[in-house]
Amino acid sequence: MKKVLVCLFAAFMAFALAGCGNGGETSSTGSGSTALSGSISTDGSTSMESVIGALGEAFTQENPDVRFTYNPTGSGSGITAVTEGRCDIGLSSRALTDEEKQTLTETTLALDGIAIIVNNSNTVADLTVEQIAQIYTGAITNWSQVGGQDGEIVLIGREAGSGTRDGFESITGTEDECLYRQELTSTGDVITTVSQNPNAIGYASLAAVDDDVKTLTVGGVAPSEETVKDGSYVVQRPFVLATRTGEDLSPAAQAFFDYITSSDAASIISQQGAVPVN
Repeated sequence: MKKVLVCLFAAFMAFALAGCGNGGETSSTGSGSTALSGSISTDGSTSMESVIGALGEAFTQENPDVRFTYNPTGSGSGITAVTEGRCDIGLSSRALTDEEKQTLTETTLALDGIAIIVNNSNTVADLTVEQIAQIYTGAITNWSQVGGQDGEIVLIGREAGSGTRDGFESITGTEDECLYRQELTSTGDVITTVSQNPNAIGYASLAAVDDDVKTLTVGGVAPSEETVKDGSYVVQRPFVLATRTGEDLSPAAQAFFDYITSSDAASIISQQGAVPVN
């Protein structure tokens, strides 16, 4: 009998120790899994630079073993890159076309107003969508025609393939009709150029606009998070994440995707001037 009790006690202790060992297994994440590692590559829209940069920084602060990269090539190039498998997530500041959706999945991250910008010295404060279209197609050529001072209007825009250009021209109905003086390859270049020319007009992501230029109201409505969200500011477009349909992302890229499309990321997106959809 004594031998039986000893065996039972030994078995009990072995079981208890095994249970303690399992309960004490932790990881750096505190979730019972190993720390996240690997790389995440994004490519595309320059308009999304501040938003995606801030999200990438926040994510890698929580996951220091993950390497995050962003390549600001423009929406068209980003869509090509993800289609060809050269990045994990393509960034587009326009909706995907039906043709692109045959191989890619579109997820809207946020909404962004396209600000109509002029030089700080310009006295014009408001334009209608119709006036903007007439300016960019050459029907209106002088600021005096819209209540400003005498001066030939200098048209600044983005290069072909830009999501900002696509959104602007679609909304104003000026596709293939804009008479650009300069077609620039980034949002920052547009802002800088307009800031240096008193007669220039341009368009840029609201998320990127600063005090170096003057933002016009459109039809009496100023671009803001509130007016973009309620639709009263009509010159707006989506910030889109493009991924390859039917292909799984890497664990690191999937974790990043899940994070930036969750409500946890909303405050960061708002701080960068865009309107989160979640």
